[in-house]
Amino acid sequence: MRRISCALLTVVFLSPSGAIAGHQETVVPLPVKIQRQTNQEIPRGGPPRDATQCGMRQDPIILRQGETAVNPCNAESAPPSGGQNSGMDCFNQQLLSFQVSHDSEPAREIPILHLPDNPAFFFASGMTIDADGAPNAYHPDNTGLDDLANAGAPGNWQGLAKDEVGVPYVQGPNDPFPGYYVSATALSDRNRAVSDPLRYVDSSKIPYIVLPGGFARQMGARPGDFAVVSNLRNGKSSYAIFGDVGPSDRIGEGSMALAENLGIRSDARIGGTRGGILYLVFPGSGNHQPRSVEEINLEGEKLLQDWGGSVRLAACTTEQSAPPIDGNRSTN
Repeated sequence: MRRISCALLTVVFLSPSGAIAGHQETVVPLPVKIQRQTNQEIPRGGPPRDATQCGMRQDPIILRQGETAVNPCNAESAPPSGGQNSGMDCFNQQLLSFQVSHDSEPAREIPILHLPDNPAFFFASGMTIDADGAPNAYHPDNTGLDDLANAGAPGNWQGLAKDEVGVPYVQGPNDPFPGYYVSATALSDRNRAVSDPLRYVDSSKIPYIVLPGGFARQMGARPGDFAVVSNLRNGKSSYAIFGDVGPSDRIGEGSMALAENLGIRSDARIGGTRGGILYLVFPGSGNHQPRSVEEINLEGEKLLQDWGGSVRLAACTTEQSAPPIDGNRSTN
């Protein structure tokens, strides 16, 4: 798994309610109304103000650091005066501040937010690329999709399937990539043998996210739960599954398939992005089993709509978060 830092970006995107892609061939910009196929990016700025367009059709507006942008639909989704709930409000709370550290870089904190009426949590960070689960991810000669160092080291292999004494399995002549290591993920099909490459979630085919193990447990999330991930720079989004566990001091990582859906460079060695990615995770939503892309799309869409849809997510990104709750710092 790639290990680079993930920078926090302050972002706002407005009134999306569209279907969201879950595989490489189905990339749908978030602000488009429900439909299934388009790889064309929508121009920034959006259509003129119209009561029928404020919502499902409005283009994203991104607030970069040091900039202020105002969308004509924003006033309609903002909380009304007097504290009344319009149904579009986002009274979010900061659950904790996740501390990110990388090598000699200064530690940073990423706010983890949620809504009081729902266990789903969301945060903004970058995305590093995790090749784990792809049958050609790692090779003994370091010629795989990812650097072998990211799978661990002898005696401490973390990204490889291994036997009871810690020796990693190498694929045989009947496996997808003979001579390559069997790359493992936290989410797996336990009906298959540990040495079977098909036991694991293939990074090149399945859009999945990676969360730190201790943090995930603290938030009530387990591998197999569902998520929605959005690229706030280009408006592309994807449903995803929680497929792998990463280091305790980094957050913001996804599979190669997820990166493709989001329009991010998906090379596990040099790809990824340092900011502008929004993750919305639904703890307790899965059955702890790998899912097909179709199942991920179906379940993810239901969960997003039950949570309030993209319109509510847009409102949440425009609101200033409440102060963190005492005693809730991540204990990873």
